[in-house]
Amino acid sequence: MNIIDSLKWRYAVKKFDSEKQLSDSQINTLKEAFNLTATSYGLQPLKLVIVKNKEIQQQLVPHSWNQQQVLQVSHLLVICTKDNFTTKEVTNYFNLVQKLRNTPDDVITPFKEFLTAEISKKTQEELFLWNKNQAYIALGNLLTVCAIEKIDTCPMEGFTPEKYDEVLNLKEQNLKSVLVLPVGFRANDDYMKDLKKIRKETQETILEIN
Repeated sequence: MNIIDSLKWRYAVKKFDSEKQLSDSQINTLKEAFNLTATSYGLQPLKLVIVKNKEIQQQLVPHSWNQQQVLQVSHLLVICTKDNFTTKEVTNYFNLVQKLRNTPDDVITPFKEFLTAEISKKTQEELFLWNKNQAYIALGNLLTVCAIEKIDTCPMEGFTPEKYDEVLNLKEQNLKSVLVLPVGFRANDDYMKDLKKIRKETQETILEIN
């Protein structure tokens, strides 16, 4: 399939085949895709938590509006942001730039000082919202990669982040959950499997200015 056919194939799966598991190679592809996601200034303020533990998945079902996909899937992906985001992230980023590119200090310093000042003047709430917006970029990237790799998904905002954080001990890792992505393979009896995709005509969603 080409990429458009793959995107047409994708839908939000309502029932997964609990007997089918993603391979290590497929999981590694998703890890790499997440790590390569574009982020603001390249700071990568996100972390991907991969859950493959049926007991934990079961605990998360009631905190996911009882959506059974959370338990049925091969793996449960939880996209998180930093709970406390500081200028240390800027320092770490530019240390990595110097390590990988050997960029001289006189080139790095002005940009580093700018980013440090920008982050310093924002509240933690503002930083969280900024980073949360970037989590959606990562989600979109993962959805596209999954479609290409014929991995089924069901992106979820319908969950209680505070409860996820508690069950997964995320606060101890300075993390907050923001989005959930069950990944696996559609069940043969998923009622959505053979339904036509509902989308507007492109002329309704695209504006071309020549």
